[in-house]
Formats: sequence, C-alpha cells, structure tokens
Amino acid sequence: MSNAPLMPMATAVWLVENTTLTFKQIAEFCKLHVVEVQGIADGEVAKGIKGYNPIIAGQLTRDEINLSANDEDRPLQIQNTDVEISYSEKKNKKYIPLSKRQDKPDSALWLIKNYSQLKDSQIAKLIGMTKNSVTSIRNKSYWNFNNLNSKDPVALGLFSQKDLIEADEKAQRRIKREKKEKEKALKNQ
Repeated sequence: MSNAPLMPMATAVWLVENTTLTFKQIAEFCKLHVVEVQGIADGEVAKGIKGYNPIIAGQLTRDEINLSANDEDRPLQIQNTDVEISYSEKKNKKYIPLSKRQDKPDSALWLIKNYSQLKDSQIAKLIGMTKNSVTSIRNKSYWNFNNLNSKDPVALGLFSQKDLIEADEKAQRRIKREKKEKEKALKNQ
C-alpha cells in the first residue's frame, strides 16, 4: 500500500479542480473517503483549503494523471514519498544571552593560546565578536585582559567542535600555501 501524498486534503482539492479523475481514484490516492472527495467537488468539504499541486511537489506526473484519467480502474501511483529537507550550512546568528556574552573574550583567549594558527578574523567569526577585540586580546591590550580566564568555547556551547576543526583545517591550508609562496619567492631571488 503506497503512502499518502503530502497534504492529502489540499492535494485532493487540486485534483478535483484540475483533472478528470474519478472520485474513487482521488480518494484512493489521497487516502480519503469517496464521500469526502464528493464533498470537495460539491464545495461542502475543504472550504478555504488551497489546492496543492502534486506535480510541482514531485508526487505525480502529468503522464500518470492522464493514464489514470483514461482508465477509471487504474489507481494513481505516487512518484516520490521522500520529502527532501535541505539543511542549509549557513548558520544563522543565534541570540547569545548576557550570561554567555562575558564568556566570549575568555573563549578568544583560549583559542589564541590553543590554536595560535587561527587568524583573528577566524576567531572573531567563530565566537561572534569583533576582529579588533580579538586582536586586542592577542596583543594583551584588551580593556579587561587581567580578568580574563581561558575557557573552551566548545564546552561553553558558543560553537561546535566541527566548526573548530573546519577553521583549524582552513588555517593549516593557509599556512602551507604561505610557506610554498615564501619558498617560491626565495628561489626566484
């Protein structure tokens, strides 16, 4: 038995309005009762529900609808029951509560000590503070430097271990590239 389409009632509304399929075919495809589909056609059921196009959703093809429209005994076959949920890698800036904001300079100090190869701009991006603040912490000229305590930002939940690993790998690639450029410059002298 095939799965019901996404938003079955709205799909049934669209099929009633846009196809010549029988009520039985629509009911079987949408996992609804034939009387419900009849009610949709009469305007008594699903009032105000906007039709959901299963062709655009990738659940039916125009050919599939035409095959079933020409043969009343042929049930509709759903094309794709896997709904793709795309995960955007771009991370939204999330709200950092006041209690955690004071951990940012401490985290910057920790990163400077433990991942000195990271650029100030990388640290600023990871933690969510300005590059100037990170630079002043690195130069020990930060206004509150004497009161900073080095704290692991991953443990504090400011960003994930994956983010730290990616930033570190990027820094390592930059260092290798700069080293090659220096060697090339020395050979050319």
